[in-house]
Amino acid sequence: MKNILEINGLKAEVATKVQGFINILDTDRKIPVTLINGAKEGKSLLITAGVHGGEYPCIKAAIEIAKEINPADVCGNIIIVHPVNVEAFFKRTPAVVPEDNKNLNNIFPGKKDGTISEKIAYIIVNEMQSKADFHLDIHGGDLNEALTPHLYYAGKAELKIINKIKEVAAVLDVKYMVKSNSTTGVHSYGSISGTPSMLLERGGMGLCLTEDVKAYKKDLYSVLNKMEILVTEETIKEEIPIDITEANYLEALNEGCWTSFVEAGELISKGQVLGEVTDFFGNLVDRYYAEFNGVVMYHTVALAVAKDSPLVAYGKLE
Repeated sequence: MKNILEINGLKAEVATKVQGFINILDTDRKIPVTLINGAKEGKSLLITAGVHGGEYPCIKAAIEIAKEINPADVCGNIIIVHPVNVEAFFKRTPAVVPEDNKNLNNIFPGKKDGTISEKIAYIIVNEMQSKADFHLDIHGGDLNEALTPHLYYAGKAELKIINKIKEVAAVLDVKYMVKSNSTTGVHSYGSISGTPSMLLERGGMGLCLTEDVKAYKKDLYSVLNKMEILVTEETIKEEIPIDITEANYLEALNEGCWTSFVEAGELISKGQVLGEVTDFFGNLVDRYYAEFNGVVMYHTVALAVAKDSPLVAYGKLE
């Protein structure tokens, strides 16, 4: 017999959809959640959007599908958070949760008695990932980043978990998937703990373009179809993305004015100049070169860069 779907006090009876806010433990912080408890038995999908509040297309897409899906058509259930990082969304803050300046994607599994970021992470792990058969954590380039659509999977998870992620990845409209060595990210912790999870990237630069939102929604519906949670008559072409098992994430050696010489999705060659940092007088501070042939996954488009801030990420292609 199908059960009530409940997340931190928010309840959805069988064949119903409930939208509302849940409290983050003992704080006054609330995040918006949609619970869709299908009419029939099936699998459970968790979708988290806006872990970084300035990554807009994923948030818009999550809001729209949460509104569109009819629970009468659903087999199983769907948990959608849109967005996770509400404060950063309204303050237009990149990368971190403004209240404690922590990157939510680096602190999993969180702490029940920790800072606000750690409490959000704790809720996601214990109230959401624990109830899901699959977790899709959707992102994009941040306010200062351009990227080509791609996804990340946890390289340190069990092989059966990785294989499940790759099965789902085959229905997505992305060309590349990247092996991540992280253990404390939203998706990586979930996968290592036994819930197959992936981080999907699309859009960026503070834009919320219609084409990015539509592409994201297509991906989300494709995953729901693949999991037989929301079956459609549309034929989905399955093709496993190119697997990138080695990547380089360049960070600024010094603060200064950054100029990128590459574009997201561009194929690059070993020794190619990727960009440079100058001082306020135009004098060269640092120049950055590709260490191997590959593809640019994302790069910073802002002029200002602080020491240790991201510049370019590129994956190795054989």
